[in-house]
Amino acid sequence: MTVIAVFNQKGGVGKTTTVLNLAASLALRGRQPVGIDLDPQAQFSSISGFAAHTGDDSIYSLFQRNRPLHELIRESASGIRVIPSHAELSKVDALYGKGYNIINKLNTSLLAEKTEGKNTPWIIDCSPLVGVLTLNAIFACDGVIVPISADYLSMNGAMQIRKTLRALEQVLKRRVHRRYLLTRFDSRRNMAKVIMNMAQTEFGTDVCDTVISENVSLAESPALNKSIFEHAPESRGAQDYAALLDELIADGFIK
Repeated sequence: MTVIAVFNQKGGVGKTTTVLNLAASLALRGRQPVGIDLDPQAQFSSISGFAAHTGDDSIYSLFQRNRPLHELIRESASGIRVIPSHAELSKVDALYGKGYNIINKLNTSLLAEKTEGKNTPWIIDCSPLVGVLTLNAIFACDGVIVPISADYLSMNGAMQIRKTLRALEQVLKRRVHRRYLLTRFDSRRNMAKVIMNMAQTEFGTDVCDTVISENVSLAESPALNKSIFEHAPESRGAQDYAALLDELIADGFIK
């Protein structure tokens, strides 16, 4: 079982798009992934067609009344399984504090699912804020994917995440594996090349070889509530996300 968190402290970098299309690519290969929407904005839930009507139908009920994760999973015809979010999730910090038990709650629940013996990949769509929800994802995950769109603010967000992960590693007693993924990449723009060079200088071999190119079909698919593989399976966007999964499996980041 592999648990991957997708996180950047800046919005609009392709975080939810990456969660959706990595899950879709895994589903096409028969891996039966589960995507957890841990962002109160619930965009991943909405795109996947699983908008929760109440907090109790969402991941919020894990925190509210300790519901097991398998009770919350919704399955689509495309094979993507989703645990949806809800706006009530934004109350978690205020209601439950930041003690170890609440920060480790998702990890504890995932470990309980692991005892079932299934090799299920779990992909977490994180909130861009560093709070209880994101800390839950980091405590639970085997690795973090940090999408970086080709702009300075996105790069700055990635550097802030590195600081956060380094600080948390003292508590976790392990290095959090990470991959930095360049998204919305247009090789014709000088800015894209500058950001790529900056990322490679700052993060070295943790930068993915695969880049997600700027692609019209990729931008259109969320509005249609479809993954890129459903909307335009022959597009560059589909090719890029398939290549990304190949890379992550080949280097053992996803097992």
